Amino acid sequence: MTQKVTEYALFLDKCGITKELLQQTSGILDAVSEIRLEFESPAVSIEKKHIVIDRVFPEKIRNFLKLLTDNGDFALYDDILAAFDENSQKPKEAGKRAVLSYVEKPTEDQLARIRDFLEKEFHVSGIEIILRENPDLKSGFQLKYGAREYDWSESGRLAQLKERLVKTVFQESGKDFSEEGIISILQSSVEDFELEAQDREVGVVTWVGDGIANVDGIDHAGYGEVVIFDCGINGMVQDVRRNEIGVILFGSDTELHEGSRVVRTGRMAGIPVGKDFLGRVVNALGDPIDGKGEIETEGFRSMEFPAPSIVDRKSVSVPMETGILAIDSMFPIGRGQRELIIGDRQTGKTSIALDAILNQKGKDVICIYAAIGQKASTVAQLVNTLKKHDALSYTTVVCSTASDPSPLQYVAPYSATALAEYFMYRGKDVLIVYDDLSKHAVAYRAISLLLERSPGREAYPGDVFYLHSRLLERSARLSPEAGGGSITALPIIETQAGDVSAYIPTNVISITDGQIYLESELFNAGQRPAVNVGLSVSRVGGAAQSKAMKKAAGSVRIDLAQYREMEVFTQFSSDLDEGTKKQLAHGKALMELLKQPLGASLSMPEQVVLLVCVGGGIFDQIPVEKIGDYKNALITYYRDSRNDILKEIENGGVLTDEIKSEILLAAGEFAKEADDTGSEDGTLEQQEETKEADADAIEQQASE
Repeated sequence: MTQKVTEYALFLDKCGITKELLQQTSGILDAVSEIRLEFESPAVSIEKKHIVIDRVFPEKIRNFLKLLTDNGDFALYDDILAAFDENSQKPKEAGKRAVLSYVEKPTEDQLARIRDFLEKEFHVSGIEIILRENPDLKSGFQLKYGAREYDWSESGRLAQLKERLVKTVFQESGKDFSEEGIISILQSSVEDFELEAQDREVGVVTWVGDGIANVDGIDHAGYGEVVIFDCGINGMVQDVRRNEIGVILFGSDTELHEGSRVVRTGRMAGIPVGKDFLGRVVNALGDPIDGKGEIETEGFRSMEFPAPSIVDRKSVSVPMETGILAIDSMFPIGRGQRELIIGDRQTGKTSIALDAILNQKGKDVICIYAAIGQKASTVAQLVNTLKKHDALSYTTVVCSTASDPSPLQYVAPYSATALAEYFMYRGKDVLIVYDDLSKHAVAYRAISLLLERSPGREAYPGDVFYLHSRLLERSARLSPEAGGGSITALPIIETQAGDVSAYIPTNVISITDGQIYLESELFNAGQRPAVNVGLSVSRVGGAAQSKAMKKAAGSVRIDLAQYREMEVFTQFSSDLDEGTKKQLAHGKALMELLKQPLGASLSMPEQVVLLVCVGGGIFDQIPVEKIGDYKNALITYYRDSRNDILKEIENGGVLTDEIKSEILLAAGEFAKEADDTGSEDGTLEQQEETKEADADAIEQQASE
């Protein structure tokens, strides 16, 4: 019986039938137990069994199943599967050669012990050991069998000691970097150090190009694991196949070639983290690129990390103010929210995100800007703007420019999120900007096509939705037990000709908690920020607003929507009633009021004051071209003369009827002062005009 089972298992191996195919077949048999009973029953005809096999099971395994049913051996299926598993774990006969590198040739006794070690480790006998001299080892041996490598050499010992010292000093020594502290750490590390035979899984490159390498011989690498090439370049496992793995390279592939050695590290791809990353510009791997020297790190964090669970999350209720009136009043953003900024090219998407970063000054919010596929000059300009407004001190810029290879553009947002999570799990509030995820999806598409994955809609791979969902789901507001911090995400998506129904925009819209849609027509008409009221939304809504802002902004969105609709219907009409004229005047004033230049952030009390004033009709009687200057002057008046009102709104967070009356009363006083100043200016102008008229009259009389 055992001999027959072994023969069937060897037959499976010769036919190239995989373990996955056998497991799939077992799943069918377990799900429909009647099939197994029919195959094992001698009463069922062979023809009927063959019909069931052809209809139900995969094509590649049908002949084997027919062989079992024809011989009446189907009852042995489970035993055959177990024998196949045991056989597949053993090295193949073709691989029964080991290579032993040495400096001094080993003795027969040493060779016998090495052969015994291999036979016990791999459960195989008759291994041939090939000897090779290698002076670079300095002393000792290096043994390679299949994809496994064991290092007992002096060079291996030095490499282990170096790694141990670096890890001890820079990761385990805390903050004691005095000379005495380092010497003490080194002394104890050397005394406690014991050489271990390095057991490494080594593969070879079979193909390389365009930032991608195919590697053969590494059978146990996992998705996202870091591998190191013999030229020093790091890579990340991105594709796990039956006979090889696909690796994306974190560097130039010019030094790689077919036959280059690759070694597993056993750790997931990640970046160093620490508070000293604030104020710095780093690349996608966390290395500084701003010329300010090395960054002192406090640990290491994986790029890919599970999103916080429902139990660890807290509802979004604390505002993340952008300082932009059009957004904070109608589409409020809360700490822990994901608000998409979407629009065509050159419509002010980055400007809104930059304003949001600048507005966090003094609010104990850490900002991270992830530049994905942007021009280096654009990123440099943004960094200069942050420096100019003293915002770089609480901001980190993670940069992967358009000149970087696709793998670096792909990992950049994950690296930025890993850094943000370092602060979030320490109780900090973080604002992260992904600029932009359209280019991120394009980089991932390039990687996937190079890895020969099947293209789908618009040539994007089928898992492009998961690409962004596992990234954005990491943004959350944590409960106090989980750390109490938050990550607020502002992903940016670029549309083509306003097409929000394209593949990537619809994907990200369905993941986020709302979107701010910027319209090209509004932008070109001078309405900046060019927020489209109809297509923009915040699914968190008033939960992320203070009570004062919620009350002041009550009807703003409805008023704007009615104005836009009425403007279309009345543009060809000349005879309008008074009610319509008032509504149009109010809408125009509101549109003008929402215009806001870059870097001119407004605090929450200032926004409340402006909304109360526009709701009271104060701006309706002012000519449209003068509303901007009038708004700036009014805000300056409140800051200088009526700062008590602003402080009362900020401290209380509510808008009572008494405060509302004070705001309108102060606005009336300001208007009166402005009118008095204007009338004085008008009187002087009239006097000058009278003098000029008198002079003209005198000249005319003289000529006559």
